[in-house]
Amino acid sequence: MHALLFSALIIFIALALFTIAASTLYLNTYAWWDPKTQERTFYGGVLAEEQYSFSLIMPCRHEHEMVMRATLGALLDQSHRQVEIIISVGHDDPDTVAVAQRLAAEHPDRVRVSVDDNVPKNKPRQLNTALAMCRNDIVGVFDAESIAAPELLRNIDSCFVGRNADVVQGAVQLINFKDTWYSLRNCMEYFTWFRSRLHAHASRGFIPLGGNTVFIKRHLLNEVGGWDPGCLAEDCDLGVRLSTLGREIVVAYSPHLVTREETPDSIRNLVRQRTRWSLGFMQVLAKGDWKQLPTRRRRALAWWTLMQQHFMAFAGVVIPIAIIAAVWGDFPLAVTLFAFLPLIPTVATMALDVCMLHEFGRDHHFEVSAYDYVRLVVSTPFYQMVLAFAAVRALVKFRLGDFRWEKTSHSGAHLDYVQQAGKLAQA
Repeated sequence: MHALLFSALIIFIALALFTIAASTLYLNTYAWWDPKTQERTFYGGVLAEEQYSFSLIMPCRHEHEMVMRATLGALLDQSHRQVEIIISVGHDDPDTVAVAQRLAAEHPDRVRVSVDDNVPKNKPRQLNTALAMCRNDIVGVFDAESIAAPELLRNIDSCFVGRNADVVQGAVQLINFKDTWYSLRNCMEYFTWFRSRLHAHASRGFIPLGGNTVFIKRHLLNEVGGWDPGCLAEDCDLGVRLSTLGREIVVAYSPHLVTREETPDSIRNLVRQRTRWSLGFMQVLAKGDWKQLPTRRRRALAWWTLMQQHFMAFAGVVIPIAIIAAVWGDFPLAVTLFAFLPLIPTVATMALDVCMLHEFGRDHHFEVSAYDYVRLVVSTPFYQMVLAFAAVRALVKFRLGDFRWEKTSHSGAHLDYVQQAGKLAQA
């Protein structure tokens, strides 16, 4: 009797993991199923006239001046003519406040500083304080280490006009792919997320927005009350709320218009970052705004998307147990073979990643070596273990009600890659 129950449990776990992995594979490949789909994901070109003005918020906390100066420089170099920049800092971070004020003093006509005195400190509170200072039509957000493409805002402007958008989500790409064993996998994660997965969500009327290179009409942002000050995934939460209102959210991608960033500089920081994201998704799921989506299909997609962190935690716990039980549990051969069913979409995903690595190098003018392809494949199980650990950690913190902000530090590791890619593009 016990053997039968354990066999049923093994089969249930295998089916659940297979479904999760297969759905991930579908979303990751969405943009490539049809050439027309891929065309629809691009920007629509630049209109002759600029229609909108932009207020760009740059939230910073415990940042190096070199990193802030590079990010601000890229924003000031925008070809769009109507741009103001708000550097957002916290009152308890005097060093960063001093850097922000020094940078603003160098460009008094275009740069101002927003000092947030709310406690506890987190990004959405800083954003809401900065939002009150914004004066232009469109509010955009760039992280402290975000290097924007010079033509980005002109393309975003045209996207708002040509596609009658309320929100435009641009793409972010991590680029320091050679720095650590996990940085390549991290870069490819961003590549498939912004190149494919977000477009799949947008096409179905539900999208968890990103917190960077996202642009929203200011009056709309004020109407919905800005960002949720208590949510660790304030970007995802905003996307959910705007989706329930049926607002037109456009996701656009072009390799030369992505915003370039760096990967976390240590495993510890990667775990802290992913724990924060997972915890934020769990908060959004628990809030339940997604239940107001107009159709059952959209609600199902929202639930499935917001549950991904729970699925990852589930996988992190059960995969080792299932494999050990299947191999050494003296189960029938059929049950043992069934336990390995999730490997089919997993191997297919790894094959896709190899193809995507080639496309990543071509699009962003990086030289990808044979060693990089091997490193990508070999690091996969270890990287997934790190993500699963972060998801389990988030689940524990969620149950304990521990929603403290764990910030990701920035070192400027991406700046050399930006320079290198620029030289290769000009060659």
